[in-house]
Amino acid sequence: MIRTPRLEAVFGTGVEGRALIVGAAGNEDFPGFLRNNTLIVENMAQHFEALGNAGWQVSNSPEGSFNTVLVTLPRARDAARARLHEAAQQMAPGGSLWVDGQKSDGIEGILREIKTFSGVSDVYSKAHGKIARIDDPAAIPAGWARQTLRPTAGFSAAAGMFSPTGIDAGSAALAEALPDRLPTRIVDLGAGWGWLSAQILTHPGVQLLHLVEADHSALAAARDNISDPRAVFHWADARGFSLPDPVNGVIMNPPFHEGRAADPALGAAFIATAARLMTGSGRLWMVANRHLPYEAELARHFGQISEIGGDGRFKILTATGAKGRKK
Repeated sequence: MIRTPRLEAVFGTGVEGRALIVGAAGNEDFPGFLRNNTLIVENMAQHFEALGNAGWQVSNSPEGSFNTVLVTLPRARDAARARLHEAAQQMAPGGSLWVDGQKSDGIEGILREIKTFSGVSDVYSKAHGKIARIDDPAAIPAGWARQTLRPTAGFSAAAGMFSPTGIDAGSAALAEALPDRLPTRIVDLGAGWGWLSAQILTHPGVQLLHLVEADHSALAAARDNISDPRAVFHWADARGFSLPDPVNGVIMNPPFHEGRAADPALGAAFIATAARLMTGSGRLWMVANRHLPYEAELARHFGQISEIGGDGRFKILTATGAKGRKK
């Protein structure tokens, strides 16, 4: 992993006492950390599963107090502040709080902010990133605590989720393009905090809606936002998601970034999952940025494809005839 040299420089001789790592990729190494006294808090389903399979203790929230806490910097600044504020509450007396991140994710900016209320020690730069110890974790401002956002009336979200301050324009375009009557059994792949799912549930015909979301916090928000008994919530990576019985509709606004890097393969994987989940007579509706080349991937998995809407920014695509499924 890209940050392994930084962790090795700081923790390579061994971490004493109970340790907490907040945010981690599933294939990471953690030099100096021991599996039997380290808890990793991770929200993304694919990383959570991989870390657990590798023998690490993994949770969605910190439990207890810790002598060493390592916070991984997320991209969203308010989410980074919230992580640090929460981590500071988990410190054992005399414990140490560390923050690590890539320059592209804003580590230098967050360190400048921290220096306005606390000293920063043991700063180490390597592999396009930095790690540093916060001298006075108790000084982290109360205003850095996680805030509940209201992206639209009746919905809550938080920093770090997809489009947490308003309805995503692509999702809005997709909702507008859906037919009045929808299939009975639908999957919303990458449901986020639930706005698109809520719109799906207003359509006649829907009897069951599966919300699939890899971000545990976003799925928790969706649970709060949607009380309809037809909604079933799944914390899972859409790329590997399966159901015991096929559905006859999939609706999705797939991601196309992994971190800061554009990765159309993510959307392609969502398309493959959609085809695998559906009957041959089922139908997919999806929105994508105009420049993304998803038509060829759709043709690999579906018999009929068409564009039914969009503008210069987005395209709304529909497909049916999932290959390999019987009608």
